[in-house]
Amino acid sequence: MAQNESMKDYEKELDNSFQILKEGDILDVMVIGISDTEATVDLNYYTEGVIPLEECSNDPSFSIKNDLNIGDNVKAMVIDAESPSGNVILSMKEANDILIWDELKKDYQDSTVFTVKIIESVPAGVVCYVKGIRAFIPASQLALEYVEDTDSYVGMKLETVIITVEPSEKRLVLSAKMIAKERAVAEKTKKIGRLREGDIVEGRVERMESYGVFINIGEGLTGLCHISQITNKFIKSPKEVVKAGETVKAKILKIEGDRISLSIKALMEDEADTADDNYEVPEEYRASQNDTHDESPFAKLLQGIKL
Repeated sequence: MAQNESMKDYEKELDNSFQILKEGDILDVMVIGISDTEATVDLNYYTEGVIPLEECSNDPSFSIKNDLNIGDNVKAMVIDAESPSGNVILSMKEANDILIWDELKKDYQDSTVFTVKIIESVPAGVVCYVKGIRAFIPASQLALEYVEDTDSYVGMKLETVIITVEPSEKRLVLSAKMIAKERAVAEKTKKIGRLREGDIVEGRVERMESYGVFINIGEGLTGLCHISQITNKFIKSPKEVVKAGETVKAKILKIEGDRISLSIKALMEDEADTADDNYEVPEEYRASQNDTHDESPFAKLLQGIKL
């Protein structure tokens, strides 16, 4: 049995010795040595392969000592099959430039999240690297709000997703805004989940419209108090009762998704209509102050009438 295995190994080595490597071949190789200037790889060939440091990656932050380990399997392209040193010279970055785009397209479809480090500020955005490929993040995709000062992002780490991948143009565009937006929505949903219909809240009137007022109730949440829910009396405009910036209390009437409906009048006691209380009785129908009993014309009209 052992003899058969030895024969198979010998045949495999013999086959490898007859293979001819050509420039442009992309190989799966194993890292068997690492120095400050190069990585040595096993080619299953009569000689070993060498990947110079400058051929490891396009990413300026790449570290041959930190990002490569002995035993790693990598893909590399033959760029010199017959170097003067007798070794085969290979390039990981050349192989990566060809093969990685299929991976990036799948990452785009899967919405894979990448943590990237911003290395440079350029007009209208910043530059980083994903899997050794130079990527661009527009200023409009750095945060929830448009970023004017992109220089302040250099050196910063951001979580991003791919929004454009064009292999033919070698164009890779990322967005940190999409991640931030998803997290903001999730956080808002969590906060709204802590509220209950019937809760009493306090907040500041931050916006006034003809149909009602928007009240900031804290934690980044805003509710709408419809004009019909501001007061018990009929009003034509919210401005008749409340002012922008005013702090008010309100009751939560309904929560639908991320919409919060509020009522200020729900906290008010029913106001009786006192308009008749101030009605002025005409002079001719008033009783004389000297009369000990009511002898007014109106009282006389009621005489004889049983109530």
